[in-house]
Amino acid sequence: MRRTTLFFLALALGGVAVFGGPPSAAPKRVNKAIELLERGQPIYYTTSRGGYEEGKQLSQTWADYINYELEHGAFDMTRLREFMRGLVDGGPTPSGHRTPAVIATFPALGIDEASVRANHWVIQQVLGTGVHGVLLCHARTPGAARAFVEATRYPFHKQEVGKGLQEGLRGSGSQGYASEIWGMSGRAYLEVADPWPLNPNGELLLGLKIEDRHALQNVEASTQVPGVGFAEWGPGDMGFSYGVTRAPDGYPEVMLQARSRVLSASKAAKIVFLNGVSADNVEAMIDEGVMIGAANQEAAEKGRRYTKREMPW
Repeated sequence: MRRTTLFFLALALGGVAVFGGPPSAAPKRVNKAIELLERGQPIYYTTSRGGYEEGKQLSQTWADYINYELEHGAFDMTRLREFMRGLVDGGPTPSGHRTPAVIATFPALGIDEASVRANHWVIQQVLGTGVHGVLLCHARTPGAARAFVEATRYPFHKQEVGKGLQEGLRGSGSQGYASEIWGMSGRAYLEVADPWPLNPNGELLLGLKIEDRHALQNVEASTQVPGVGFAEWGPGDMGFSYGVTRAPDGYPEVMLQARSRVLSASKAAKIVFLNGVSADNVEAMIDEGVMIGAANQEAAEKGRRYTKREMPW
C-alpha cells in the first residue's frame, strides 16, 4: 500500500517512482521539500516565529521545512528577514541545502478573490524575505486560490496563463534580498521563483488550508487551480466552523468526512496532502497518502525509516 501510494504520486508529478532513491552527492534544488516530494518521499515540518538567533539554531533542524507562523503571529518582515539570514549563517543543512525550506502562513485570509487581490502586497512582502513558499489560510473559493497563485508569480512565467490563470503580479526589485538568501544571482532567482509543480523548475511550494465548511464546499475546484502544490484540512478551525471547540474522544463524524473530502480532492488534483502525524500513526498515515506531516522529531524519523529515506536530515 505504501509503495503504491508513492508510486502513483511520482507518476502524477511527472517523475519516476523512487522509493528511497539513491543518495545525492549534492542537492539538486534550492527547496529541500520539493526535492524530496519529487522523489516520492514524505516530508515533515516544524514551526517558528522567531528572529535571527532562532533561525541560526533551526538551520540544523531535524525538519525538512519550517512553517513560519504569520497568521496569528506578528506581521514583522524585519524579523522574518533576520530569521532567514540566521538560517543562512547557521547552514548548510546536514543534507547540504543552503537552508531548510521555509513556508510562511499568509495572514490575510482567502475569503474570496477580491480579498486576496486587495492583499496581494502581503504576499510580495513575504516572498521578498526569501521564503520558499506560502500557505493560504481559509481558502474558500477557487477565485481566491487563483489570485493567490498569481500574486506569487512574475509576469514572464507563462505556464497556464490564459488557461485558468492571469499573468503574475510580482515586480522587479522583489528578487534582491530573496536571491541573496537563496545564494544566487537576481537573474537566477527570477527564473526559479515560481510555483511547483506548475513550473517543473519552480522552487516555490504553495498550499491551501481548507479549514472551514465554506472552503470545503469548493475544495474540488480550489485544489485544481494550477500552481497549488498541497492542501490541508485544518482541524482546529474546521471544528470551530461546525461548532466543535473540543473533541476529547476523537473527531466527530462531520469532521472525519471533511478530512476525507480534502484528502480525496488532493489526490484527484495530483497535489500532496498535509496532516498531523505522530510516532504511533505515521506509518498508517503514509499508507493512506499523507505526504506532508506536522510532526515531532520522533515521528519524522520513524516515517523516514519506514520509507527508506536516504537523504540526510
